[in-house]
Amino acid sequence: MKLLECVPNISEGRDQDKIASIAEEVRKHKGVKLLDTSSDKDHHRSVFTFIGGPEAIKDAAFSLAMKAIDLIDMREHKGEHPRLGAVDVVPFVPVQGVEMEEAVQIAHEFGKGLGKRGIPIFFYEEAATQPERKDLPSIRKGEYEGLVEKLKDPKWKPDEGPDQFNPKSGATIVGARFPLVAYNINLKTKDLTIAEEIARKVRFKDGGFPHVRAMGVDLKEKGMVQVSMNLTNYRVTNIPKVYEFIKKEALKKGIEIEGGEIVGLIPLAALEGIVQDYLKCPQFLVRQVIEQRILEFE
Repeated sequence: MKLLECVPNISEGRDQDKIASIAEEVRKHKGVKLLDTSSDKDHHRSVFTFIGGPEAIKDAAFSLAMKAIDLIDMREHKGEHPRLGAVDVVPFVPVQGVEMEEAVQIAHEFGKGLGKRGIPIFFYEEAATQPERKDLPSIRKGEYEGLVEKLKDPKWKPDEGPDQFNPKSGATIVGARFPLVAYNINLKTKDLTIAEEIARKVRFKDGGFPHVRAMGVDLKEKGMVQVSMNLTNYRVTNIPKVYEFIKKEALKKGIEIEGGEIVGLIPLAALEGIVQDYLKCPQFLVRQVIEQRILEFE
């Protein structure tokens, strides 16, 4: 069976009625399973995870995007997470029987369709058409507020859609990628500068761990700050490595970790690193999990 995963991130994390309406667009599609919906009020963002056949996934993603574009007005949006538009990023992830080349093709077809609806589209990661657009933060730099000027720059002509600013919906970033782990660590302090300093130390572009993106976030409702991360290749840098590093850096400043959270879903294989590092079982493999062997038998 061919399975493709799609993990759209939209710029709405507070209005539960809107979020439910957008999720319902996925449920309407035969052959598609909505696995998870995760929302955050401080980030003002929701992440949907669903799987199915490539064509069915593309159609479901398009329905979700159109509903989000209808319901979300970026002129009213304020949140802690960087974003470029109402439908901020739409990644397609090969899961089973789907090669990356096919995921790229689906991403390009989806982007072309959304571009025809008046949304500037930028392709990233494996779907990128230009080397400087491979990295998601590079495309998102300046965010929605800087999009007017960005679209005036010939170097940032959209891959699909108009090169005019869409004030209501902004732009959308579409791609195909390896599964990532969205992992956040909350610190028992209200001092945002501490989270930002630790984020700089842990993220790869500033000399930190390979395949780690990180930023400091102010969680006003919780009265604490957060180091918010994407581990874009958990086989190279896993959860225990960044957890232990952040724990040590925080303790240097007399700050304790309040807790962590995983946003959305993660591959079972990502848990290998936890068992290997924390339980000191370096030879442990996912195939030793009985449920996994039962699935293989079936």
